Amino acid sequence: QPPRRKTGGASSRHPGRKKYLESIMDVCHAACNGELYSRPFIESFEETPMLLAVLTYMSYGILTIFGYLRDFMREWKIEKCHTAREREEQKDFVPLYQDFENFYTRNIYMRIRDSWNRPICSVPGATFDLVECSSNDYNWTFEYTGRVVKDVINLGSYNYLGFAENTGACATAAGEVTVKFGVGVASTRQEMGNLDRHEELEKLAASFLGVESAMVFGMGFATNSMNIPALVGKGCLILSDELNHASLVLGARLSSSTIRVFKHNNMQSLEKLLRDAIVHGQPRTHRPWKKILILMEGIYSMEGSIIRLPEVIALKKKYKAYLYLDEAHSIGALGLNGRGVVEYFGLDPKDVDVMMGTFTKSFSAAGGYVGGRKDLIDYLRTHSHSAIYATTMSLPVVEQILTSMKCIMGKDGTTIGLSRIQRLAENTVYFRRRLQEMGFIIYGNNDSPVVPMMLYMPAKLGAFGREMLKRNIGVVGVGFPATPIIESRARFCISAAHTKEMLDRALDVISEVGDLLHLKYSRHKVLPSLDRPFDETTYEENEE
Repeated sequence: QPPRRKTGGASSRHPGRKKYLESIMDVCHAACNGELYSRPFIESFEETPMLLAVLTYMSYGILTIFGYLRDFMREWKIEKCHTAREREEQKDFVPLYQDFENFYTRNIYMRIRDSWNRPICSVPGATFDLVECSSNDYNWTFEYTGRVVKDVINLGSYNYLGFAENTGACATAAGEVTVKFGVGVASTRQEMGNLDRHEELEKLAASFLGVESAMVFGMGFATNSMNIPALVGKGCLILSDELNHASLVLGARLSSSTIRVFKHNNMQSLEKLLRDAIVHGQPRTHRPWKKILILMEGIYSMEGSIIRLPEVIALKKKYKAYLYLDEAHSIGALGLNGRGVVEYFGLDPKDVDVMMGTFTKSFSAAGGYVGGRKDLIDYLRTHSHSAIYATTMSLPVVEQILTSMKCIMGKDGTTIGLSRIQRLAENTVYFRRRLQEMGFIIYGNNDSPVVPMMLYMPAKLGAFGREMLKRNIGVVGVGFPATPIIESRARFCISAAHTKEMLDRALDVISEVGDLLHLKYSRHKVLPSLDRPFDETTYEENEE
């Protein structure tokens, strides 16, 4: 709730400040009462059960004790050491390898490493073929068995709209362009690497986003890490969500700006930092900040949560800050027409100062984009390291993006793109609801195609991936340090390419493995109902 308004004091002596504070409290009041939202905003983050938290910490404690024991055995040559170590003659130099920093990788990650790094040998569509590997030295090295596991249901790739395919319009167009132009461009945009197809893509991207201009880059990670330093620098303040992607974090650090972190998607925490920044200014000098830039993502890929964009925009306007929005996972996956989180909330794209996204997810290609005002994009063309020094995006990749984007926008004369967006939304709601009905703890927003399912214990993280693969389901497990130490999870990525039969098959297997590993931790019982409205879910407290 917003704080009560007091009479008298400093605010009564300064009418202008009083009016300003009242306007800020009105924003908070509107957010608390849902006046900023045109649709229900439902997210679930069930608290970790206390017993599970204790057992998880105990698991890591036991693994740590045995890790030190194994390190002792390696030191005395009782056990073979597979890790890189300092040579005896270099002991007095600055160490290249920090033993303690690699402790987790050496003694915990290696034990469950077989759940990752599995090579595939097909298109990463709704299903894929996987090359089987085995290890005879506890996952330090792997050998190919020569066997290929066929038709594994893919619940791990970011193939949200199902454009990762080797047949159809996108594959045909990319193939024709490869024959005509080749694969590489061998130059930067400012030299000999600017082709008409690149300019066509930028115009189409700007039209798709609803902004004045757009610019594309060959690498999604570099779109963030190289463009943020071009926008802010010394004397600027960056307010970053604590769960922002590594590319945003790296870009913020490279910018030499002051960085302050607020709690994930917490508007009270963000508002406090904004207010303090305006009141106190820069450290020591107390001069006003040159710029205040808010960095946030549309969909958070580890949490499945969606940015509270209406509240962020309201705060940004009141405090005269700038907003940098990373729509890597939300573009194409949210909104009636796939235009991302801005369309999802029915907002004006002009309210977002810098619209960034990638082509690696919904468009099944590579690279990224930045959209916004024309003067902003013109500035980036001459100041962004990604534009000046990086090789231009490959033409087959450009064609893949062009074809898929035209399909989404309906410019190909069909409704295929629109039907894929609708199917993704239906698959997402169905898959999330069924998992909750089974008793799993699911994180995130009801409309997010990223579905984290909590596993907690490190041993169960590895076991879940192995058991699912035995049943021909490919999943991605995520653990520390990518997540908090007690919040290991499996992350499912839903696709429009998944049929209901595939999802039902996967859900049956997940339920079976969940019973085997005792993963149904939720204390909320979801009442299944076939005639329940599309967006509603009914909960009952589970007394057990």
